[in-house]
Amino acid sequence: MKKLYILLSTVIFLNSFDVEAQLFVSDSYVYVGNQYLYVKQNIELETDGNILLRREGQLLQGTTAGSANVGVGKLSTYQEGTSDNFAFNYWCSPVGNASNSIGNENFGITMLEQPTSVENSNPAIILPMSATNSISSPLSIAPRWIYKFTPIINNAQIYADWITVGSTSTIGAGQGFTMKGTGYGALDGYTPTGESAPNNPGGAQRYDFRGKPNDGNITIDVADDKFTLTGNPYPSAIDLSDFLTDNLNCTGIAYFWEHDKNANSHIIYQYRGGYGIYSPISRSGTGMYIPPAYSAYDISGNPTGVTGAPPSPLGPSSRYFSPVGQGFMIEGNGVGSTVLMRNDYRVFTKENSTTSVFERNAENSEANENEFLPYTPSVSGFDYTTVRKGEVPHIKINTLINGQGIKQIAVAFDDEATDGMDHAKDAKNPNGNAIDVNFVVETNNCVLSVIQFDESKRLPLSIKSNANATFTMKAVDFVNFNQAENVYLYDAETNLYHDIKNSQYDFVLPQGEFNDRYEITFRNSTLSIDDNVKLNIGIHQNNAIKSLVVSNPNLIDLKSVSLYDLTGKRIFEKNNLGPQEKHEFSTSSIAEAVYLVELITSENKKVTQKIIVTQSKN
Repeated sequence: MKKLYILLSTVIFLNSFDVEAQLFVSDSYVYVGNQYLYVKQNIELETDGNILLRREGQLLQGTTAGSANVGVGKLSTYQEGTSDNFAFNYWCSPVGNASNSIGNENFGITMLEQPTSVENSNPAIILPMSATNSISSPLSIAPRWIYKFTPIINNAQIYADWITVGSTSTIGAGQGFTMKGTGYGALDGYTPTGESAPNNPGGAQRYDFRGKPNDGNITIDVADDKFTLTGNPYPSAIDLSDFLTDNLNCTGIAYFWEHDKNANSHIIYQYRGGYGIYSPISRSGTGMYIPPAYSAYDISGNPTGVTGAPPSPLGPSSRYFSPVGQGFMIEGNGVGSTVLMRNDYRVFTKENSTTSVFERNAENSEANENEFLPYTPSVSGFDYTTVRKGEVPHIKINTLINGQGIKQIAVAFDDEATDGMDHAKDAKNPNGNAIDVNFVVETNNCVLSVIQFDESKRLPLSIKSNANATFTMKAVDFVNFNQAENVYLYDAETNLYHDIKNSQYDFVLPQGEFNDRYEITFRNSTLSIDDNVKLNIGIHQNNAIKSLVVSNPNLIDLKSVSLYDLTGKRIFEKNNLGPQEKHEFSTSSIAEAVYLVELITSENKKVTQKIIVTQSKN
């Protein structure tokens, strides 16, 4: 079979080079800077035969089966972490052990090195398992923070199910792993020529992954309702949207760990963080990302003085492509026991805040809904210029909980969605917070519900709290969507609709789970009462006589009248009023405030009216 031979003692510098057969490198190196190298078949790297990917250079391969890469020579590629020595990044290695065995091999942190020049690096020092802090210079890694997470059949996943890896080379191709960053001791300020990202500002350590390049079909274990830590296993970016949409044995949602960089502790209960979710929704767009919440903000998402990342630091499409080394969680759905990572998902794109970012270092970059992705080289040949950059139409709803953190949920609108759980659309909540707000889709608590819009639809909520808690809810963003004139929080216990589009709604709940009480609606059913009924029933607060007065000139049979404060608490209820022309109810013992009066007729028609009670002193 035809091979491309790189001669001994020859250095090749490449700009977007295609090899339509095999690549054989002997006793030299191929330098790929700022571009990509495409090899249709396998790669053989002999002793001292290396491939150097620099300035975000990447390697694409076109094999359609398992990897046939071989050799003790190594591919070298850089990636910068975003965490200091107290916080985790989730990783997935693009390389494995380099040997004359054919195919992908296991990875371990002994294959990480510290760059000393464009060509050379020093192996990282592996500290004892008792060490807690990794060191920047010389690069020294604390192995006690290296874990992987795989589904355990017939067992509920708990924290103890994290598998300790340490310094062993037991991380298979396609398996993700955790690693805390550096920052303890002297900083490593060296940045190789041409690299745009500075090394180690705030603990952003540059790692040189050196080994045999991963390639071809990679199977990843999944199990029903269980999570697997995986990621991008190749020395190129991948189309994460395509991977999630294509693999029907998982839910089609990716979960990204975000660790609060200001929680400077190695003690588990002092960690602050959570999982953000990425949903592809549709291949015609770049999907949607919803971050976790772990810091204090006001209802609009503005910081209130507590440090921490803002609730939406990344653009909605920033997870569309996954860069080299990025790890994330996926969840099995019971359809099958594996998903398949393939070369077809590989693309050449550099990290940017719009479509591809490692963890969450980049600032948000807004995209116009009429903009499309640029030409993007890919193994599959997919035309990315047909993919819209703009956000999928959606409404974001923020809930401020106890004044300490925002929980964000969203409803997105897609013409192919159903009202049930849809693959690669609806996203379950992975965090399980003690105080929480979620949509209920079928029986699942979801942070993202994707539906076809209809004004009559009602979206049930689940609200839970492990103690008395205050909630402030508001619909804060209407993105590329103007069909909903109103958004309400409906309270089934009080039969009241609270406008959360034009104002925030504050309420207090006791300890418990409220799965049938609240709904998000786009229509206030009490406003669709027969106008004659509403116009001929007068509701008036007469503060001079300290009475609520109901006028009923048409002698309509009234079943009940109720008075609520604006938290939804019932102040009083009077039943069986009958067809009297006038009713008066004393308000002398009621505190000054705004209240809501609800009348229900014998035909179950509702009339509501806000009143203001004042206690004038005569």
